[in-house]
Amino acid sequence: MEKAPAIGRFAPTALMLGNLVTGCSVLAPAGMLPELATGLGVGIHAAGLLITFGAVTLCIGSPLTAWLTSRIERRMLLTATLAVLAFGNLASAFAPDYTSLLVIRLVMLAVGALYTPQAAGTAALIVPAARRGSTIAYIFLGWTLAADVGLPLITFIASRYGWSAAFGGIGALGCISFLLLLLRLPAGLKGAAVDLKTWAAVGRSRTILLLLAITMLQMSGQFVVFTYMRPLLNKLAGAGPDAVGIVFALYGVCGFLGVVIATRIVDTSGPYRTSLLFTCLLLAGMTGWALGAGSLVLMAGAVAIWGLGFASTNSMQQVRLVAAAPPLASATVALNTSVLYIGQAVGSAIGGLLFAHEFLHTLGFVAVGFVVLALILVVLTRPRSAAATTA
Repeated sequence: MEKAPAIGRFAPTALMLGNLVTGCSVLAPAGMLPELATGLGVGIHAAGLLITFGAVTLCIGSPLTAWLTSRIERRMLLTATLAVLAFGNLASAFAPDYTSLLVIRLVMLAVGALYTPQAAGTAALIVPAARRGSTIAYIFLGWTLAADVGLPLITFIASRYGWSAAFGGIGALGCISFLLLLLRLPAGLKGAAVDLKTWAAVGRSRTILLLLAITMLQMSGQFVVFTYMRPLLNKLAGAGPDAVGIVFALYGVCGFLGVVIATRIVDTSGPYRTSLLFTCLLLAGMTGWALGAGSLVLMAGAVAIWGLGFASTNSMQQVRLVAAAPPLASATVALNTSVLYIGQAVGSAIGGLLFAHEFLHTLGFVAVGFVVLALILVVLTRPRSAAATTA
């Protein structure tokens, strides 16, 4: 019993690192598309489908696994998931061909889909109610770090040592995260069961459905470009691997700053106004990319502005969903994760088709269209009274 406080202090960090592994596992191909295409003997478009098909698997798997596994003890569930992610990335490093790598990723991500929503739900079980919001935001920081630190490192490692080394590094990180969760997450944690009545209640809420649509549109717009950002920077602005790594790092650092700023102002400005602000920044960044395509300086500057909005908008979506219907939070967080992956799949699929047909400048304008639609829906979900400003 005396060790419980120490376990409580380190458990959120263990959960956050698990999200870092999950984020790197999902995003990794975006940082090494040229190496994957060359090494596997396929085109850039086919390499990009590793993200598209993975996102399809994730968007189906997230709510399904949330339902099927909601009664399983959390430490067993989350450590087993991290073990699959670690093994899947290590197996990816030794994949002999494109088909084998795709199959490994689909199996790995089908299981990995449950990690992010279940980690958020577990956070609510291990900290006092007053700290739940900040703890959930901290756990989601793992995804920001995946873009901030993970993608630049993946690009650096893959360009120098090959794509197998990059997957091996993620697998090693997964093993470390697995051990931390095993040692620091308390045993005996069980959340509220998710049943069919919960999903029905979600489907009847207009506000929740609109908020989920915002997430999908925001992510679709970003992944039209993000999936192919490295080859786009190369083809449009002549950027080499090191320059691309710097742009990815800029994107991630600004993403981290955006989350910090959003966390500081959300209590005074409210989730709606904060969400509106960062969606506008997202739109400004995507517009800057579309108009500045061809100039590395302009594209990098646009990525910085875009980065301010990418993680903070999703964090605000989580806050608004939980506030809109607290009893349904376990289901809405899982669904938000699912539609996030739907957005990734839709965006990367559209981006892949445009890239394959050499419509390189068009990608940016299509991305802008998705974010404009998201901004319209954000305005439509404006609280109707002062009392609703926390919604």
